[in-house]
Amino acid sequence: MAFGAQSASAQQPTSVNPQANAVKEGQLFQEQNRISGRCTIPDQKACTIEQPAGRDWRHFHEVTLRWIGSLVIIGILAVLVGFYLWRGMVKIESGRSGRTVVRFNGFERFVHWMTATCFIILALSGLNVTFGKPLLLPLIGPESFTAWSQSAKYAHNYLSFPFTIGVFLIFLMWIAGNIPNRVDVEWLKRGGGIVGHDHPPAYRFNAGQKMIYWIVVLGGTAVAASGYVLMFPFYGTDVASMQIAQIAHAIVAVLFVAAMIGHIYIGTVGMEGAFEAMGSGTVDVNWAKEHHNLWLEEERARTGPNERQRQSATTPAE
Repeated sequence: MAFGAQSASAQQPTSVNPQANAVKEGQLFQEQNRISGRCTIPDQKACTIEQPAGRDWRHFHEVTLRWIGSLVIIGILAVLVGFYLWRGMVKIESGRSGRTVVRFNGFERFVHWMTATCFIILALSGLNVTFGKPLLLPLIGPESFTAWSQSAKYAHNYLSFPFTIGVFLIFLMWIAGNIPNRVDVEWLKRGGGIVGHDHPPAYRFNAGQKMIYWIVVLGGTAVAASGYVLMFPFYGTDVASMQIAQIAHAIVAVLFVAAMIGHIYIGTVGMEGAFEAMGSGTVDVNWAKEHHNLWLEEERARTGPNERQRQSATTPAE
């Protein structure tokens, strides 16, 4: 009898750990809604089939991101349509002079169009990841959607490299002309000549163009860096880091697309004569006077009177 009592006494804890239940409760909360097991493949992360963080990421990708993307992109399109109906195209008020001045050389235009072409394909193929299934799949069917999505995936991955090179070259080419200065403050105060009919002074790049420049450089760097993390997964990252990279890539890309829609608007239907700068590389002298008068003065001082007379003689009237 004494032996039995002694054994029972030995089985009882000599002290009570007040945190023991809390530890077990915390472990239970961590394991709640988690489906995992054992696997023999080297990647042990594959043993966890489902976990709360994964469901949060899936909700962001399938619900939150679609709302963000829809509001941002449809919103900027609506604003631009409304602005165009109110303001119309910004005309060259003094009319075309028939004389032109070189604004961008051949190499600058090549880099611009290479980067722009890559960006458009990257944007469309990237938006397909978010909106393709609910929008395109019902329209074109499973087989066509599969073929398109596979092609878009390869295009998205491989065109990221020339896009990154283009962003880097743009940074080097135009950094000197895109440092903010006091002229930019005055340009912003006067609405940049877009809101009203004013023509504030500007050098080669005005404040609006400088904002686009830094959006391209910083936004392009962000989407490229986060995109390469996704292209080469788990090189120094874990699942949580990959999810953060995907969220950052998606949000920055959507905002980047919205900004470029505004840029495309100004460079095409928004302003008369603007497209010619990247089309032929030259702009009308009166356009330059109205929108970049300080730059035009610098160009005239640099070329000298003889060169200006030669250009005037060889440039046909439009």
